Formats: sequence, structure tokens, C-alpha cells
Amino acid sequence: MASLSAARRVRVHAPWSAAAWRDTVFVASGVPLQLAGWLILGSLWSFWTPVRVTPSVLLTCASVLLLLLALRPLTSWQRERCWAMLSLDIPRMPGFDGGRAWDVLRDPRSPELWRVLQYHLLVAPFLALGGLAVIGAWAAGLALATSATYAWAVHPGDPLAGHPQRVVVLTAVGVLLLVAAPWVAAGVRRLDARAASALLGPDRAKELQRRVEDLAEKRASVVDAADIERRRIERDLHDGAQQRLVSLALNLGLARETLTGVPDEAMRVIVEAHEEAKAALTELRDLIRGLHPAVLEDRGLDAALSGVAARVPLPVRLRVDIEPRASSTVEAVAYFVVSEALTNVVKHARANEVDVSVARGGDVLRVMVRDDGAGGADPSAGTGLTGLARRVRSVDGTFRITSPAGGPTTVTVELPCAL
Repeated sequence: MASLSAARRVRVHAPWSAAAWRDTVFVASGVPLQLAGWLILGSLWSFWTPVRVTPSVLLTCASVLLLLLALRPLTSWQRERCWAMLSLDIPRMPGFDGGRAWDVLRDPRSPELWRVLQYHLLVAPFLALGGLAVIGAWAAGLALATSATYAWAVHPGDPLAGHPQRVVVLTAVGVLLLVAAPWVAAGVRRLDARAASALLGPDRAKELQRRVEDLAEKRASVVDAADIERRRIERDLHDGAQQRLVSLALNLGLARETLTGVPDEAMRVIVEAHEEAKAALTELRDLIRGLHPAVLEDRGLDAALSGVAARVPLPVRLRVDIEPRASSTVEAVAYFVVSEALTNVVKHARANEVDVSVARGGDVLRVMVRDDGAGGADPSAGTGLTGLARRVRSVDGTFRITSPAGGPTTVTVELPCAL
């Protein structure tokens, strides 16, 4: 495999390969652009004639101003060169590109401006020297490799014709230069592409930071949208289906109590329907409460958790201290954490009592649920802990559970108070 890779590299960098000529044309075309910065700085000095007051400061300021005005077109041409010859797309920089050419003068301390200057004044001249070296290697290699033909066929009387050893040496040097030129061109091309990507495009660290912030905003919007949708479903169920079930249960109960002379079989159907309606109403109320309890929005997390604790068939010690209130999305996550944790305690823990603590410290809402049950809770065992941890992570929270065999089990959740 290594031999195949080496053979492929040799074939790609052969003097007659398309890649070799592409690299050569790329680095050669960059020489004028890469020297343009210093040429612009020295352009006004070439027209300077001594006068009584030496205008060195004025010439320097004018040269710098001319260079700053030329930065945008020079940078744009460099990007176009990379795209046209290498298919390398270098994105534009929001803090540098756009607007008019003299807009770069508005913020001389812009990091983007100094990165572009670093490329055109420090890096580009060395790349131009590399490009000139590639051109020289091709030209000198071609001249030396054909020296024997020139000496014997074109000018038989040339001094080289009488020194075959010199001709062989010069020809060998020329061939070596022709072989080395594609490798040098490839190296300069890689350096040029990396420097252009790093200095003429957006800063990677800032771009990653911007993307993270953008994703965080989108994630927060999705979480808020899901919470709003849950509230809408809860409201529709509460105002629609629940009211219909209440009316149905009342009518069936009224029929059950007032109808007389009804056959036993028909009365049995009415009783069963009444009981089913009440059971469906209870399940619907539990579903509505699980979607988004109205008391959470109206009276806050303390009242909502008090209602949850009151429905648990175990002694629950509840402590809530969350002033000022967190965002509604975070409060909803904290509510579901406590509700699901208490449900797991009732179903699996065989506990005698539960401690629930919800406290705010700075910008963090800390939720802790501790029971004295059997322990051994495993998030991968299908107890709802995996979904609970996923819900906590959706708002950049942390979820930890400690549950040794024999207990106690402690669920600790930390949530950011604002999204």
C-alpha cells in the first residue's frame, strides 16, 4: 500500500502531469498579486523629487492610504485565483468585506484588517519568492537540460561542444531541476492555500464561536417553540375534550341516578359508560397536567411542585427557593424532573420518604431529589431516567444520579436560569 502511494505521488508530481502544470500556473500567477502590497507602498516614492521640505511623512501617509484602499480588490483577486485554479472557496469576512473601498478606514483596529495586512505585507512576499523560485527552476532546468542540443546542433563551435563532461553535468542538473520543479510548486501551492484560508477568510475561532452562538439561539428557539406547543395542546384539551368528557360524565351520572324502569341490562351499560367516562376524564387530566400544568404558569414552581408532592403516596419534604423566578422553559424542565423522579420513586424505589430541594444560586437552578429506597437505579433500564437526562441536556443542564445498591438514590440536576 505504501509503495502504491509513493508511486502515485511520483506520477502526480511528474513534470508532464496536469497537477504539476496547474501548481506552476497557480504560484506563478500569484507573484504579481503577492508583490503588489510592497509595490503600492513604494510607488509614490519612485516619483519623489527632492524639494526644499522633504515630504517623507506625507509620502508615507499617502502610500499607506493607497495600500489600504487597494486591500479589498487585492484580497478579492486572491480569493478568485484560489477558486478558479484550486476550487478553494475562501469565505468573505463580514468585518472586512462589503461596502465601499474606503470603509476599511473606519476601524483601523479591526482584527480582520490586520490579518489581511499580515498576508499582503508579510506572508505574500515570501510566497512570491517561492513562485519566482518555481519559475526559475523550470526555466533553468529547461535551459540546462537542452544545453547539449544547443551546443552540438545550433552552435557546433560553442565551447561546450568540446567538453562533453560539462555537457553531461549541466544536462543532469537541468533534468534534476525539471524533476524538482513540480515538487517545489506543490509545496508553494500548499503554503499559499493555507495562508490564504487562514488570513483572507473568517477567523476559525470566531467563526466557531459564532456558529455555537447561532446553534444555541436556534436550540433555545426550538425548546421555546416546543414549550409553547405543549401549552397550546394543554389549553385545547382543557377547553375542548375535557369539557366534553365532563358533560358526558354528568349526563351519564344524571341518567344513572334518575332513570327508573330501565331494564337491568341497559342500566348496566349506563353504569359502565359512566365509569369509563370518569376514568377517561381522570386520564385526560393527568395527561394535561403532564403536558404543562396551568398552575406552573399562573402561580410558579413552588405551587406546582406542592401539588405534585401532595399526590405522592409517600411523605415528601419539599423546599423551594427560586427568587427571582427562572425562565418559563427552565421552570417547566425542573417541574418535569421532580415529577418524573417522584414517579420513579413510587414505582421502583420502595422508599419510605423523599426529600426534594429546588434552589437558585446565581444563574443556576439546582434540583435535588433524594429517597431512602433500595437504590440500584440504572438509567439504561427503562425507568425514564434516560429521557429525563435528555430533557435536561436540551437546555444545557447537567444531570447526575447516585444510586448505590441498598440506597439512597440522589438525582441532582443543574439548569441555567435563562435561555
